[in-house]
Amino acid sequence: MIVWSSIPKLSTLISLVWCLSEIALGRLRHSTGSSSGKVDRSSLRLLWATIIPAVSVGCYLGARGTGYVAAGAAAVSMCGLVFIIVGLIIRWVAILTLKSHFTTDVSIQSAHRLATSGIYGIVRHPAYSGSLLSFAGLGLTFANWLSTGVILVPILCAFLYRIKVEEEALRGHFGEGYTAYRSKVKCLLPLIY
Repeated sequence: MIVWSSIPKLSTLISLVWCLSEIALGRLRHSTGSSSGKVDRSSLRLLWATIIPAVSVGCYLGARGTGYVAAGAAAVSMCGLVFIIVGLIIRWVAILTLKSHFTTDVSIQSAHRLATSGIYGIVRHPAYSGSLLSFAGLGLTFANWLSTGVILVPILCAFLYRIKVEEEALRGHFGEGYTAYRSKVKCLLPLIY
């Protein structure tokens, strides 16, 4: 059984693995070609420019205890750890489903096919859903509502911009096929949004 005192250590270890996996993805799965930057419209740069300060400030506030929730802190922290893990699983299932079509920047490849089954039949952007769940979990591991908000709100805004950019690219490439898919499948949260 995991005891309360080991949650910060587990959270740190999992966050380190998470960070290293994102760095590896960025290096290995960045699109190539002259038009990729035009399609991405700096959304990847905006994401990183948002994630780094939001996580830094959120972790700082969490470590200081500003916004700490004493009632049920162990349960909230454990819930956060579960959110990080489940979010990472969702993200990696989405990435592995796309296989060679996954890139860290928004791009459309010549042989690109629209994924509409499996996890992509539940939400249109499961990799982003998983990331956001993990970021929420990171804030919650501190049992700190302020930390959670400081991490999640700006990162959510950056992801919403990226989703807008990506959906424009997908609509431009797949036309009515994407419009039909979009009308059936929610964006980030099944049955809600």
